[in-house]
Order: sequence, then structure tokens, then C-alpha cells
Amino acid sequence: MKLIKLWPIFLLLAAASVFADTKIGFVDTQRILREASPAVRAAKKLEKEFEPRRAEMQRVSAQGKSLQQILDKNNIPESDRRIKERELIKLNQDFQRMQREINEDLNARRNEELAGLQERVNLAIRTVAEGEKLDLVVQDAVYRNPKIDVTDKVLKLLVDK
Repeated sequence: MKLIKLWPIFLLLAAASVFADTKIGFVDTQRILREASPAVRAAKKLEKEFEPRRAEMQRVSAQGKSLQQILDKNNIPESDRRIKERELIKLNQDFQRMQREINEDLNARRNEELAGLQERVNLAIRTVAEGEKLDLVVQDAVYRNPKIDVTDKVLKLLVDK
């Protein structure tokens, strides 16, 4: 009977001895995607690529605001008001369509850029893990001790030479 009560303690001791020699590292992938030079370069590339479409959206938005200001004035003839209201509805629909399309295209392009970067990041993580003789590298954690964080070492490997 006493042996049965001690069984969980034996399991904990066995697990502790198995993991006693395990070296664990942590990598902050969000930080890498923000700070790694290839990621920064990809973000700038996307910004430049989508700037004309964003400028067009801002133009449509400004046109809509201008039209709304005209409608807010009460001294417009009713026939003109209806025409302007239809124009505003169409502008609003165009703006929402443009916004949706830009977001979809941007997400697709971002995924393309990140796919290429992910391979380099994984290689850099593997290189650091082998160099540090780590048994396990964790990318997401609720808590981590800063002394197991190898993110800086991975970032150094990702610097363009």
C-alpha cells in the first residue's frame, strides 16, 4: 500500500533525472521577424510595393470626406443632394473594396516573403543550437529565464554580410 502512494514520487524523480542533463534554449521569433535585417528589408520592400495603392486609398478617402462636408451643408438643392449621396455611397463601396483587396494582397505577399525568411531563420536557429549543444529550442513560452534566450545569437547569424 505504501509503495502505491510513493509511485508518483518515483515518476517525478525519474523524469527529473532524465531532464537533468537537457539543455534548453529559447528564441523570440516575433523579435526576429521585427529586427532581423532580412525581415526589415522585406518589410521595406512591401511598404514600397504597396505605397501607390495606399496613396490611392487616401485619395478616395479624402474625396469621400470632401463630399460628406458638402452634404453636411444644408444649402444644397435636393436633386444635387441625392446625386452627391449616391456618389458618396459608391465612393464608400470602392474604398471598402480597395481596402479589402490591399489587405488580401499584402497578406499574400507578406506570407511569400516570410516563407523565404523562415528557412534562413530555421537554419540560424539550428546552427546556434548545435554550437551551444542545446537539446531543445523553444519558440513560444509563457515564461523563460533570460539566460536561456539565444535570440541575439540567431539575429547575429542573420545579419547580411
